[in-house]
Formats: sequence, C-alpha cells, structure tokens
Amino acid sequence: MSRRFRMSTALDVDDLLMECVPYAIKLANEKYKFDPPLTIYEVDRWGKLGTRADVIFEFFDDPEFFKNQPVIEGAKEFVRKLSKMTEVFICTSIVPKFMGIRAQRIMDEFPEIPAEHIYMGSRKDKLNVDILFDDGMHNVFRSNAAYPILMRRPWNQSATGMLAVNNYDEFLKLVEVITTSYTRFEDESERPNVVTLVGPSGSGKTDIAKLLLERCESFEKLVSYTTKDPTTTNINDWYNYVSKKRFFDMMEKGQLFESTMYAGHGYGSKREDVERIISGGKIVLAAMDICGAMSLKTNFSNVVTVYIKRDKRDLLSSILNKKCSNEDKVNRIISIDDEKRNEEICDFVIENTDPSAAADKILDLLGLNN
Repeated sequence: MSRRFRMSTALDVDDLLMECVPYAIKLANEKYKFDPPLTIYEVDRWGKLGTRADVIFEFFDDPEFFKNQPVIEGAKEFVRKLSKMTEVFICTSIVPKFMGIRAQRIMDEFPEIPAEHIYMGSRKDKLNVDILFDDGMHNVFRSNAAYPILMRRPWNQSATGMLAVNNYDEFLKLVEVITTSYTRFEDESERPNVVTLVGPSGSGKTDIAKLLLERCESFEKLVSYTTKDPTTTNINDWYNYVSKKRFFDMMEKGQLFESTMYAGHGYGSKREDVERIISGGKIVLAAMDICGAMSLKTNFSNVVTVYIKRDKRDLLSSILNKKCSNEDKVNRIISIDDEKRNEEICDFVIENTDPSAAADKILDLLGLNN
C-alpha cells in the first residue's frame, strides 16, 4: 500500500514560534528605562530605523538572548496541531555562532519536529515545500513555495495582496482550506451567515457589493474600521475612520476579531458587529482581503468567500484612476500577481466583465436571486 501524500510546511522561528522583537524590547526597556516605554509598534519595518528602536539590535549578538527567548503563547499546541495536518519543517535564519543554541531550543521545545527537519540559513527561496509560514516579508515575496503565508507583524505592515494571517488559528484554517480544497461552505443546506468578496485592488468588489445590497434585502454590509484618511477614498460608507493610535489600542484590547494592513493602512472588524447582523436575521456582506476572509472563516460558521476576477488591463486602469498616492498605487499594482493565488482557496470565482452581471451570478450561486 502506498503512503498517502502529505503536504509540507516550513516554519520560521523568530516571532513565529519564539519571541524575538518583543523580547528584545522588554530587555531594552529594563536596561534603558525608556519613558515612555519602547513599544513593538515603533518597529514598523525591519532593519535599523534611525530611531531609539535600533537599540534592540544589541541583544541579537548575545548568546543568552537566544538561550532564553520565550516560546510564544500557543506555539507548542499550534505545532502539535499542524503536525497532524502536514509534515513540519523549520527554516530559521540565524548567524552560525548561535546555530547550536537555536537547534537545541527547537528540539527541546518542539519534539514533534524531527531533528532532520531543522534547516538553518537565510536562503528560504531555495526551500522545496508546499507552504511557507514566516513573518519576514522578503522571505514570503521570494518564496518558491506554492503557498507562502505571512504572519502579520508591525514590521511587515506595508505588505499588500499576499496570503496573510493574524494568528495560529487563522493559519490552521487556511491550511485546512488548502489541503481539503473544498469549493463550498460548511453547510450547503443553509443560507450563508457571511459572504465576503475577495480580489485585488481594482477588481470591482466594492461596486459589486453595492449592487448586492441594492438587489437583495437579506444582506447587510459590515462596516469596518480603518486608519486610512476618509478624504482619500470613495468608499467612506464602508469604513469608520480611526487614528492609528486608536486602531492599535483596539487591537491590543482584542476588540477586533480581524485586522490587517493594506498598503500601509490598518483595516479591522469587530466581532460584535458581525454577531449583531447575524442575530438580526441578515447575511453579513463584506469586501476584504484574503487575510480578513480567513479570519471570518475561522471565527464564524457558514462563511462564503467569492473571488472577484478581472482582466489585468482593467485592474491597472482602475488602480491608476484611484484617488490615492502614487506610492499606494505602486503597492496595489505590485500585489496583483500575488493576489492571484487567492483565487485557488476561495469558494467561488466570479469573472467581473460587467458588475451587474457579476452580482446576479453571485445571487444565483447563493440561491438568493428571486
């Protein structure tokens, strides 16, 4: 009997399984007594920033730092669950003089991972695995894995379009979607609780969502929260504007069941808003990136994801005509090819050559077109 094929997953270590930046910040605050204390949100991109946050790099040359790195809460249980779903490998970038310490810590803390599955080095683009899970934006961009997935952290907030998650549960849900390749939502006998439209910038998902609201009284839109200045966008009624300080405060307090950064702007949604709509007998309608969609899949039942597909020329034309900065437009254009991977893991794919026809097609698929 042949052995059943199992997918393979490569995991990063720093800030994925073990605290790195938060631990360095803790040590820096203890040593230098910063007032106000240094926070993780000051490390908004990787590398030296020319700010007081640069002090964390001094700890990365101390063997005691790597001997004592705390294991992230939930990491051990996460690895145990993932090991039942895929083969698990470690690929960690660490200087040679600390490789022995790192290997021993991994073997001690994560015995489910065989020692021969531990790889060390910075060339993660050479890995031949199905899934890569990393908080390093550069590693995800360059990866040859079929599904490179980013763990959202403050230093990768400029990442746009790629598969990304906020926590272990969302990643496990995404792996479940990838490995089972299902094309319908959980309970086909019931109407969906949530419908979320996914697609690259310029795909027309917001226009289609507006048509769905007009044509079907069963829907109620999910109003999310964003740090993007409402005067720079034409979809104000889909978002409540909040400052970055308030947005991060909402994240810290657990008020957002999902949050993501798109083109440098924060977006998030409250669980209570979703629950209110469902309890009122309506279907939640949302237009989100794949990160938000997977959060909905993780937190609620009967969630349908619809990928809005559009010709690349039309995407580019739409992006270029948007009321936003050139930098924002560049980020959106760069993300187009990365977003195409998301088509494979959505429940439905709708071609948008005409928004009206696309909206009718979605209603037909969901059995809501009376």
